[in-house]
Amino acid sequence: MFPQFSRRSTVSQVVYLLIVLLTSFFVAISCVLLLSQAARTAPNRSFIQNFNAVVIGAAYVILLMVSLAFCLKRRIAVHRRLTRISKTFHTLGKHDVPNSVYQYIQQEYTRACLIAYESRPKDGFQEGWGKPGTSLQAIPLRASLLDTVRVIDKLAHAVIPRHPPLRPHARMMHHFRFIVPLLGKDEDGLTPLHYYDSAIQLARHASREPTEQEYIVGMRAAKEIQDILNECLAEMREGSSVDLSIYAADKDSAYE
Repeated sequence: MFPQFSRRSTVSQVVYLLIVLLTSFFVAISCVLLLSQAARTAPNRSFIQNFNAVVIGAAYVILLMVSLAFCLKRRIAVHRRLTRISKTFHTLGKHDVPNSVYQYIQQEYTRACLIAYESRPKDGFQEGWGKPGTSLQAIPLRASLLDTVRVIDKLAHAVIPRHPPLRPHARMMHHFRFIVPLLGKDEDGLTPLHYYDSAIQLARHASREPTEQEYIVGMRAAKEIQDILNECLAEMREGSSVDLSIYAADKDSAYE
């Protein structure tokens, strides 16, 4: 759009300059011809004491002054109109510009929005990241999956205070072996920890980036483990609060 507008502006300026030059040329030629005719038709065949030459010269001088006055008036009017334009940003409404300008702005804005929408990547994706336009968009799959290890480890220590500390390269099946009895099994006899261990091993040691399917399997297993540990932690807190209330009641009855 901008190159086309620039070409139109250049062409209009060239045409305007050509018209001004042609008009000035023909006016000058007519002035010279009329003055020469006035000199030829004079009794003394000279410009001296030639009333017709004076009238012709005065007419062209007046024409020049009027033309300059019109150009100067136009420049002053344009300058004043430009100075009245607000320099601060504000949103243009429908009534701030002519209807044709408003319709043109609306048309170009709609066209730009459609081009931007059609230009969005739909089939392409970056390995190790979620596909654009999906629920996994802009998520680093490997890092997000590995971040769940510390979350689950923190919950495991809350449920089992003497749970072994986390080691950098420990297998999940070995590290979380004490919470295996808390986890259920599927029809294949596998617990969520088995799926989670496989996903973490791939994220840690695979030369390629994890796929979305592997990420979903690993995150689903991690969520199941977290839900079970949160339920156990909630039951432990409820049991401790019940024990404390019973202990307080027994203590009050002993004092009585």
